[in-house]
Amino acid sequence: MDPLSDVLSLLRPRNYLSAAFDAGSPWSIQFPDQQGGIKCNAVVSGECWVQVEGVADALLVKAGDFFLLPSGRPFRLASDLDTPPVAAETVFADVRRDGRTALLNGGGDFFAVSSRFALSGDHADMLLGMLPPIVHIRKESDQAAALRWSIEQTMQELRGGKPGSFLLVQHLAHMMLLQALRLHLNDRGSGRVGWLFALADRQIGQAIGAMHGDPAHRWTLQELAAQAAMSRSTFALRFKAMVGSSPMEYLTRWRMLLAADRLTHSADPVSAIAHALGYESESAFSTAFRRAMGCSPRQYGRIGSPALAPDGEATGAQTSPERSRRALSSSSA
Repeated sequence: MDPLSDVLSLLRPRNYLSAAFDAGSPWSIQFPDQQGGIKCNAVVSGECWVQVEGVADALLVKAGDFFLLPSGRPFRLASDLDTPPVAAETVFADVRRDGRTALLNGGGDFFAVSSRFALSGDHADMLLGMLPPIVHIRKESDQAAALRWSIEQTMQELRGGKPGSFLLVQHLAHMMLLQALRLHLNDRGSGRVGWLFALADRQIGQAIGAMHGDPAHRWTLQELAAQAAMSRSTFALRFKAMVGSSPMEYLTRWRMLLAADRLTHSADPVSAIAHALGYESESAFSTAFRRAMGCSPRQYGRIGSPALAPDGEATGAQTSPERSRRALSSSSA
């Protein structure tokens, strides 16, 4: 797989709810803390303000726009920011029961399709920590057309009630999330640091792909520089500037994420995991793992925590148990 697919596979995004929302002006809805989740929203008609907690300025989104809220912070959608908000759980109560379009004030002025994801894998900060609180993809963007088919199909499934529609909407929601991340990846604004944005660089992206493709290989800085077709010193400096950590720090971090996933979701012995990730001994692997994760591999495999609870607009679906862990200290997070 490619690096973005690798990371999303480990994070296991689970779609809690895909729903349509139809509002009549004036309206305002307050959404609670998303508990580490991601909100994807496509504006079909009308326009509204998006106000995210901790962000100074509200964002006006219009018909054809798409916006992603990856921070999990509470937020408000409104036709007018002076209108007192109602709680999202009251508006979406019927959606949880029958899956139909949520209606407010009779509808007619604003229509949107939204999906909420929770990340079931460990260390969601590897993806979310480098994204802004609001990712705005405007209708005018040529690449925004890539989202329209998924949105149109989702609307048809939400309205049609055909057999298998629930599962199909889940897959369409995943497609919208990936397409939005792709579009954000291609937005080459200045000053963006992190492995996600480094993937857009042909040379550094090649080196990251090599590490993901064969994490057990005993990579040296010289070998990785050769993958990028760069000198060792130039590669090291450029990688650090783009990713936020050195190549070897990034490789160790990726190995530990793979190890954590196998400890959580497989019965493989620690010795086998160590060997599969390129460590000569279980002792060396355990030392590296404890340094990164704050506990031994065996302790990590035993510790569990309660399932992530859905927010006020989520369905009653449950995720697999989460593992509560100390995030890796690497600045690439």
